[in-house]
Amino acid sequence: MELERTEGIASFEEAENYINRIPRFTKKNTMEDTRAFLHRLGDPDRRMRIIHVAGTNGKGSVCAYLSSILRAAGYRTALFTSPHLVDIRERFSVDGELMSREDFLRIFQKIHGMLDREAPEGNRYHPSYFEYLFFMAMVYFGEKEPDFCILETGLGGRLDATNAVSRKELAVITHISLDHVEYLGDTVEKIAGEKAGILQAGTRAVFWDTCPETTDLFRRRASKLGISAQSVSEKDIIFSKFNGKTIDFSLRTGYHGEGDIHGEDDIHGRTNLSLRTIASYQVENCALAVRSIEALGEVFDSCGKAVTWEHVRQGVRECFWAGRMEEVLPEVYVDGAHNEDGVRAFLETVAWDGCEGGRSLLFGVVKDKNYGRMAQLLTESGLFGRIAAAPMDTQRTLSGEKLGELFGRYAGSFRVYEDVASAFWALLHRGQGERIYIAGSLYLAGEMKELISDDKFRRRIEEIPSQP
Repeated sequence: MELERTEGIASFEEAENYINRIPRFTKKNTMEDTRAFLHRLGDPDRRMRIIHVAGTNGKGSVCAYLSSILRAAGYRTALFTSPHLVDIRERFSVDGELMSREDFLRIFQKIHGMLDREAPEGNRYHPSYFEYLFFMAMVYFGEKEPDFCILETGLGGRLDATNAVSRKELAVITHISLDHVEYLGDTVEKIAGEKAGILQAGTRAVFWDTCPETTDLFRRRASKLGISAQSVSEKDIIFSKFNGKTIDFSLRTGYHGEGDIHGEDDIHGRTNLSLRTIASYQVENCALAVRSIEALGEVFDSCGKAVTWEHVRQGVRECFWAGRMEEVLPEVYVDGAHNEDGVRAFLETVAWDGCEGGRSLLFGVVKDKNYGRMAQLLTESGLFGRIAAAPMDTQRTLSGEKLGELFGRYAGSFRVYEDVASAFWALLHRGQGERIYIAGSLYLAGEMKELISDDKFRRRIEEIPSQP
């Protein structure tokens, strides 16, 4: 019934609205269903060199570093990530360029036209929200023919739609922590088991050494598949130094003699890198991406185009990933911390930011996260002189009433506002040198970026008198 009502979709906005309505009338499909529809699309994945990235936190950042390094070396890259912050087309990029609205509509229509209207209603296959976007990415990237296609899982790994691809050059697993426990399990070992589902026979693997339990699980899974799995840990990061707006660090290279990046390191056995960010957690994500590039050495040889350490340094230096300690206005930083582990990483960065003028925080969170623990970590850190909390513009948001109850449990200066714009406006009236941080949800990061991009709101900001 829903399919018939969508005939004649003729604009980007109509296509986007349809996709946003999908969760109302679909259920999760089996991996067999996903693979079958990918086959109907002509198996575009079989013509791609795929790098698959799973994990709890840092997936998008690792994808961004991989893409930036590969592009610095002259490779064309396609990137499928989630969620988007402002524009749904952020999920699809080729060489850093978003899919056009025209291509979005055209590919949406192609997939919609292949849905089975003749089967009995109970047997009709319809992609879920994430599957539809994944299929659009596969069709689009198949047309663009990039050298490498980088896919970020949406949720988990084993049953994620992105795991329907037939083969991969590399599987990468980032830091593991408790998140989405209702779907993935209530221990890091259970969650790691779901993430490990992206490992595949004949595929290289690199993973972050979160803890002995997860590392042992990944190694056992790799051994069963007959593949090599390299770990990356804090021991591989020799030092790091914060320089105000950048971070320098030194990384061990040629892990166990397996590295195959061309050119000399700065110092034998290690290379020095510089990140254009204040986010300390990006050192971990960058290290994992660089080790992944090392693991692809034989692939680069077969392509006939070497990746050198200068390419690595350039790609790392030029990488940008929106919403991750992003300075959206002078001394206003938006971070995508949206779970307990992400908040810990966020606070580590805040603690070493060198800010002497005081700090304030704008917080919003969705109701299916462990928001109690997140709020406790934020308030007990003692890093914020003022905390403003507000419900976000999404049905998943924690209400203002619940936010008031939440922060009322802890000592400190806090206030709940009716919406994000009001909360931010209040924080903007600040003392000299005071820094504003915005964290708690990727929805909040997206809402803030959209708010700040509004010309009327920016003009209001510019009219605020400077503080003595």
